[in-house]
This record gives sequence, C-alpha cells and structure tokens, in this order.
Amino acid sequence: MNYHFKAHQQIRENLANILRTTSLKDLSNIPDGFNNNIFWNIAHCVATQQLLHYYLSGNDFRIDTYWIDTFRKGTLPTLEVTESDVEKLDFLLVETGKILIEDYDEGLFDDYQSYTTSFGLDLKNIQEAIIFNNIHEGLHYGYVMAQKRALLQYF
Repeated sequence: MNYHFKAHQQIRENLANILRTTSLKDLSNIPDGFNNNIFWNIAHCVATQQLLHYYLSGNDFRIDTYWIDTFRKGTLPTLEVTESDVEKLDFLLVETGKILIEDYDEGLFDDYQSYTTSFGLDLKNIQEAIIFNNIHEGLHYGYVMAQKRALLQYF
C-alpha cells in the first residue's frame, strides 16, 4: 500500500498548493458551467475520504462532522470562504493523510462494510477503498484545475 499512500499524499499536496495560492474570491466563486467551487471540491475530498475509510469500517471520523455534513456528496457550496476556513482545510488535507497511514498500520480498518460507489465500483475492503479514494480525489483535482482555468477567463 505504500505506493497508494504516496499517491494519496501527492494528490493532497497538489490540492493544498491550489488552496494556498488561490484567492478567497476565486475559492468561493462558482464558474459558469459548474455547480460548486474550488473550495467545495477540496473539502469534499476530505469529507469523502472519511466516509469511505472510517464510516464504512465502523470507526469514528477523524474530523468534525461539520466537514462531512457540509461537503459530502449531494451538498452544494453555501458560504463565503474565509481565511480561517482555508487554514482549517489546509490542516485537514495534510493531517488526515498522515492519520490514515497510522490507522491503517494499526489495523483499524479490519472490519469493512462492502459498498458500491456511484462510479460503479464495489469496495470490499480498506485497500480497495484507499485505491478508489485516490481515483476520486484525482477526479476532483481535475475539476479544480478546470475551475481555475474557467476563472482565469473572467480576467
């Protein structure tokens, strides 16, 4: 799983770099043709990772449920992003990746409830969930890059 953890950390690093270098206005703005914004996509990655890994294995979330309730699948952006929000999300991007590795090494995910994703893949264990989560976060990284490109057209 080392390669998959490394891939996860790289995706998170890429997302964090965008989070740190994008203005609050652009993080909050919903470009034409999209139904969410950059901040939502990044926070959605954190929320979904918690659901795929912790919820489906019967473990407590490692983040406040606010993030899950606000950014899980089916939600839409509802608030203006603040500097405090960016700092908290930046912290969560880095820390939840580290904690996942620690929890995996401690065998925390041995009891995993099978789940069929909306992508059409069956997840039967934590290893499959970790691999799928990387696909999911890579997809949202692509959305974020497309949103940045769309926002640049306005200036």
